Amino acid sequence: MHSGDLVASFSEFAREKNIDRPTMIAILEDVLRTMIRKKYGDDHNFDIILNAESGDLEMWRTREIVDDNSEDIWDTDKIPLSEAQKIEPDFEIGEEVAEEIKLEHFGRRVVQTARQTLIQKIKDLEKEMLFNQYKDQVGELINVEVYQILGREIICMDQDGNELIMPKSEQIPKDRFRKGTSIRAVIHKADLNNGNPRVILSRTSPVFLERLFEQEIPEIIDGIISIKKIVREPGDRARVAVESFDDRIDPVGACVGMKGSRIHSIVRELENENIDVIQWTDNQHLFISRALSPAKISSIQIDDAGERASVFLKPDQVSLAIGRGGLNIKLASKLVGLELDVYRDVEQDFMEEDVDLMEFTDEIEEWILLELRKIGLDTAKSVLAHTKEELTRRTELEEETVADVLAILTKEFE
Repeated sequence: MHSGDLVASFSEFAREKNIDRPTMIAILEDVLRTMIRKKYGDDHNFDIILNAESGDLEMWRTREIVDDNSEDIWDTDKIPLSEAQKIEPDFEIGEEVAEEIKLEHFGRRVVQTARQTLIQKIKDLEKEMLFNQYKDQVGELINVEVYQILGREIICMDQDGNELIMPKSEQIPKDRFRKGTSIRAVIHKADLNNGNPRVILSRTSPVFLERLFEQEIPEIIDGIISIKKIVREPGDRARVAVESFDDRIDPVGACVGMKGSRIHSIVRELENENIDVIQWTDNQHLFISRALSPAKISSIQIDDAGERASVFLKPDQVSLAIGRGGLNIKLASKLVGLELDVYRDVEQDFMEEDVDLMEFTDEIEEWILLELRKIGLDTAKSVLAHTKEELTRRTELEEETVADVLAILTKEFE
């Protein structure tokens, strides 16, 4: 292989990989100098002249002429007078000889190895460039095409033909992909594994939802509305806390849009994931109340360490606060950054929960209960709402019997 062929083939390969000229020349020179060191032991007295466009390559070895009997004749940058005069008969001791080294001097096997080394270096550089490119783009939204669907991941292609990975764990459970489909995802992370770049995409990351909000809500890009925090159970429910820097703009209304016009496209992208947008506040008690919406809170107590909060609710609000499978309380805890413990409001519980009188037949004789029902008292609390004197007067029961009944019923609600 001639020098021109080597440079030309390498240059074409480098251009296909979008390698710039200075980098290409530096790689080529590095490989050539490696060849020189292997053959001559040193390369400090070699000059390489390279023209990547024309394919011209020249290598010159410069040595100082010394006497044939000099101890320096073994130095790599020295040449005996007799050997120098074979190049030019009129050379003298002390002069410098510039001798051109042809690629052919290295032998066919060495040149072929050099060519393979050049290609490998370009491939390694391409991997490094891909890693650096995506390392700096972590957190950005990207459009990719589904290239291959595997059991544990899908392989996607970017616009430059680079392979990107989306593991099953980073896919929304309801996602169903087909080869050739264009999808949106966020660049989750970029790693180097044994020199090979591995770029991970995600559709489950809170950052993905944040980027979708930025695309759909101009006020966020303009800096009028800020996303303070996002928590998600991908494909099921998400909570987004937003804040407005303009008192005239309602951040929740701006994010949802007229009749949900802005939020609908995001919900569709997330496979109908429910998105709750709430207004951020520094008031912890108020923020907890908003985070547990639609449940209505009776009271909140935050411990001294600021790590847990006890939330008291009416009995009919407890299930709303906890949510299906505990999802609501789980997301609320993540959003406010506290462990939330839900309790029934005991006082309210007493007022609103009731027990049918006939459920006390094991403690109170049935005829007594029937006597109370005759005057329209069917539940325990309806009886407790009357005094002992009133019950004695309105029924045919003795005062002592009424007192026993009231004691049993009162004990039920302690």
